[in-house]
Amino acid sequence: MNDRTFRNAMGNFTTGVTVITTETNGEIHGMTANAFMSVSMDPKLVVISVGDNASMLDKIKQSGNYAVNILSNEQQDLSMHFAGQRETDKEIPFQTVRGVPVIEGAIAQITCEVVSEHVEGDHTLFIGRVTDVQLEEHEPLVFFKGKYRTLSPIEETVKQ
Repeated sequence: MNDRTFRNAMGNFTTGVTVITTETNGEIHGMTANAFMSVSMDPKLVVISVGDNASMLDKIKQSGNYAVNILSNEQQDLSMHFAGQRETDKEIPFQTVRGVPVIEGAIAQITCEVVSEHVEGDHTLFIGRVTDVQLEEHEPLVFFKGKYRTLSPIEETVKQ
């Protein structure tokens, strides 16, 4: 199979949109990512995947921590900014949770301490022990077939 076929197949999996954040030398760094998942409840662990060419790779290795910010449907501009697709003219609304920068307004802010790294193919997987979770009530931003989307509920049919 060629790379385009593989990429198209992966694009058929609808994902939430996250921005991974960390801080090094007093500077906040962020990267849009959809390669994120929960690994374990006990202990609470999550994993992110960072490409070998991403500047974020060395930033997370240096800081030893990161936050996963699950974006709301009103934060597409932030996703595009941290993906390097568009500059934003707004100030990015950061706050700090457990010493890790997070994005205000994200529907979930999950702070993590790196417990292990695994190089797999052209990415590094960072396993993070969850140190805190903050939640807000908003609708999620989702990504499907290369486009941003929003969710709409499926009307349940009532059986009589």
